[in-house]
Amino acid sequence: MKQQKNESVKIMELDNYIEQIKPLDEDAVNAAWTHWDSLCKPLRGMGRLEEMAVQLAGIYGTAKLGEIADLKPVVAIMGADNGVVAEGVSQTGSEVTAQVLENMGDRKSSVCIMSRQMGIEVIPVNIGMFVDGKHPRIWNRVVRYGTANMAKEPAMTREEAVKAIETGIQVVKDLYEAGCRMIITGEMGIGNTTPSSAMAAVLLDKDVAEVTGRGAGLSSVGLEHKIEVIRRAIEVNQPDKNDILDVLSKVGSLDIAGMIGCYLGGAMLRVPVLIDGFISSVSAYCAAQFAPESKAYMVPSHCSAEPAGRMMLDALGMTAPIQAGMHLGEGTGAVTAYSLYQYALALYNGLPSFAEGNVEEYTHQK
Repeated sequence: MKQQKNESVKIMELDNYIEQIKPLDEDAVNAAWTHWDSLCKPLRGMGRLEEMAVQLAGIYGTAKLGEIADLKPVVAIMGADNGVVAEGVSQTGSEVTAQVLENMGDRKSSVCIMSRQMGIEVIPVNIGMFVDGKHPRIWNRVVRYGTANMAKEPAMTREEAVKAIETGIQVVKDLYEAGCRMIITGEMGIGNTTPSSAMAAVLLDKDVAEVTGRGAGLSSVGLEHKIEVIRRAIEVNQPDKNDILDVLSKVGSLDIAGMIGCYLGGAMLRVPVLIDGFISSVSAYCAAQFAPESKAYMVPSHCSAEPAGRMMLDALGMTAPIQAGMHLGEGTGAVTAYSLYQYALALYNGLPSFAEGNVEEYTHQK
């Protein structure tokens, strides 16, 4: 009874966060489109880049994007371990999760090297590894030390799932208070394509084989075993696809839960949150189910090469601007997409008007 009461309280707290999410500023959106159409170029000629700038205007509540001197983007990496690794669903052991987060602390992982080129900070967050992070740059925000083996029992309790979501919200709040105005989602967790594939199969009502990929390089035999393990986990736990918390707690992971919180927190604080790949998009989908208004603050970056990468984006009604076959994780695809913002804002703030460019003005034709 006490556990049920605690869970009810946590869900009420989560609802309080969600109630703070408001729609985009439509006046700013319309003003941003008017500004684009006044610039010396073919109308809507920059396609998705124009849409990205307009979305920023709606999020920040102003079409004067030149006044936003520094978005101060940051990559928030949710690091967690998965008990299902005991079933042999990954090429490496869980100890690699902690090692990679330590490498992130030393700024020598893939996303750190890429982010350095863009002047972006990387924050590795330990939301649920089997061990505490040692590096001083790691934020230890442990909800529980790894999930249980979902092939035998629920990955976590509903209360723990809510706590992990709230932890993601708090991370975004802390980053916002530090001046960050753009969040890039990322994750690190050996075996985490297994829970993400399980969640995708349940939420999208797909056969497990359709949504499950090789992750970090499984053999064909390994892939078949992974599919069998996911099917067993779904059979054992019987997650209800109409109850996001049920799916998340039974066959999900702590990094997925943390990223759900990042999307909700970003929407609550009116900052854009960039979706990375497949695992990040599972979190984005869940966040949009919790709070439909939060979707307006999400930005697709690239389409993962994982089988369900495009499926999750389709379910969100989104199209990613980058189609490069990436599936590394860590936020690498989203960091790549940040360069598009640099180009979009350079044009938005720097192009002359038609009059200033001595070019006859284009008009929208019916």
